[in-house]
Amino acid sequence: MTQNPGAHGRRTAAVVTLALALTATLHPPAGAEPQTLPEVRAELDRLYHRAEVATEQYNALDGKITRQEKRLGTLRAHVASAERKLSRLTALAGAAARSQYRGGGVPAEVQFALARDPERALDNASLARQAQLATRRTVGSLTTAQEELRTRSAAAGEELGRLRRNRGSLGSRRRTIQSRIDEARRVESRLENRQRRELAALERRAADQAQAEWVRTGVLDGAGTGTGTGTGGSTAGSTAGREAVAFARRELGKPYVWGAEGPGSYDCSGLTSQAWLKAGVPIPRTSQEQWRRLPRVPVTRMRPGDLIIYNADASHVSLYIGGGRMIHAPRPGRYVTVAPAGSMEILGVVRPDA
Repeated sequence: MTQNPGAHGRRTAAVVTLALALTATLHPPAGAEPQTLPEVRAELDRLYHRAEVATEQYNALDGKITRQEKRLGTLRAHVASAERKLSRLTALAGAAARSQYRGGGVPAEVQFALARDPERALDNASLARQAQLATRRTVGSLTTAQEELRTRSAAAGEELGRLRRNRGSLGSRRRTIQSRIDEARRVESRLENRQRRELAALERRAADQAQAEWVRTGVLDGAGTGTGTGTGGSTAGSTAGREAVAFARRELGKPYVWGAEGPGSYDCSGLTSQAWLKAGVPIPRTSQEQWRRLPRVPVTRMRPGDLIIYNADASHVSLYIGGGRMIHAPRPGRYVTVAPAGSMEILGVVRPDA
């Protein structure tokens, strides 16, 4: 059978073209505009996640600057104290030197040999020796104080330099966060009102589906319900945990603002850190530090007041309130709300008052 090379080439080209078209549909090229609502949702999730990661980095740096400012204030207080000490010791050394000068600067042994009254000479010799020793100690203390002052002054200068560099980085991070939020809002602005409603419904269905799958695993069988005990016997939470939940409930409806920690607005970790602070338990400011430094508990044993950490990079956090629900500040454009605890990827659970 004789084949037509031209026809075969055209069929091959057509197959390749179709394959490329299917690939482009399933995997849009980087930078391509999202076309379908699922693509829009995925793009918004990506952009807002990047903004949240940058926000938590900003919060961590902001907290570091606050600590540096306190440290710098402490160093400056130490420098001032060392200066006062130096001034006192200088005066004491001068007084000791003048006293020796008035005594003629004659060694104690010579004063004893020439004295008419040996007993009084002994007293004078003892006093002179004590004065000489006191002067040496004073001078030694003076030298130590001078070294301390130099060391603390240098440390204060280095701390100030780091603080200024961090402030510059803080401004850069602020611009990064805002640019990512602006990019997400541009994507949303292209949607019609009908599409916005459909997108919101799509997000709710996805959250409900994720929650249902999470509950079916039996993860809540031993978790605290918030009203008594779970089937596994977990309590409704500690007194501090209940106070943290009560605070979060009072903040419902307040807007998400990145970097905010109340009272009028919050970001995710701003809400959780303030809730536990109001309960009398100070905790780290960022979700990453909350995950890193607070005691961890199994998800199956969580109770109201515990913090649920989300995403592999610990970029989001919520406050568990029982019954498989949580309170969180979701993202820009949203408000502090109650939501299904399993609607996002859970990394783990921490308990501030464990």
